[in-house]
Amino acid sequence: MGKASKRHGGRRERATSGPAAAPYVARPFEGLPSETEWVAIREIVPAATATVGLVGDALPEGAAGEATVCTVLPLAWPALHRTGGDVLVATQSGASSGDASRDLAAALLLALEAEEGTPVTSVPTPTADSPRLQDVVDAGRDFRVTVEDGFDFWVGDAELDDEGRASLERANESSIPTVRVEGVTSAYWCEITGRHYLRWVLPHDEDTATDALARLIAADTQRLVPDSRLLGAFRACGLLVPVWEVDVDADPASFSDPIVALEKRLDEALADTGSLDEAARRARAGLRSRQVTLR
Repeated sequence: MGKASKRHGGRRERATSGPAAAPYVARPFEGLPSETEWVAIREIVPAATATVGLVGDALPEGAAGEATVCTVLPLAWPALHRTGGDVLVATQSGASSGDASRDLAAALLLALEAEEGTPVTSVPTPTADSPRLQDVVDAGRDFRVTVEDGFDFWVGDAELDDEGRASLERANESSIPTVRVEGVTSAYWCEITGRHYLRWVLPHDEDTATDALARLIAADTQRLVPDSRLLGAFRACGLLVPVWEVDVDADPASFSDPIVALEKRLDEALADTGSLDEAARRARAGLRSRQVTLR
């Protein structure tokens, strides 16, 4: 008999394979409270936190009832069980499978099991039967991102030595200034290299949202304010994120009323289920030619 297999009753028996790999999920945060906020904290907000309640049989015995979701942690740690019991999981620490929800759930569960004061420095690649965030996050609690001025949330009340303070200062200096724009869900103003932008995570299927945005462009009603410019849109976690460049002298709060008005125009375009006319088809082609997909 060979080493890898044997014959039994005239048939070849193969070695049992391992667990199936986690499948790719285009919209990993679908079904969670505030899907757009999950996409925002993973893809477009540099320094932010949010609190989630934890439930479900996948949690380790005696685990904390809530955790802090954040953008990044020191040294790109996926998660941290801080001294004092607080558990943090970083959404922007990278991915090891095709499902960001499983990746984050795996990091969170490791942090819950870790001793206080211990970071999670790596996460094994989840498999198809690994829990997802949808299995451990309390769907009955709201999820709202809090934009932070910097990364002081890394340390909480802990005292830092000189090296630690210097590291934190460098991180804070590199953070992109970002402000939530009220009036709609998941719209964020930011400043990048002296230019100002507004990015809005739309809650609709990305193809449906692209068609609606194309209708607005064809009708020349896509501007946030008269002197703004729609640069295009990128795809992130299965959702569409249009980007406008806005006046550098405008206060972020001044866009609240305009974006509410734009949302009404977008809703009207979404309600139109007829075929796109020629102008809208050209606009859609232009949008798609400039789109970048963020994984």
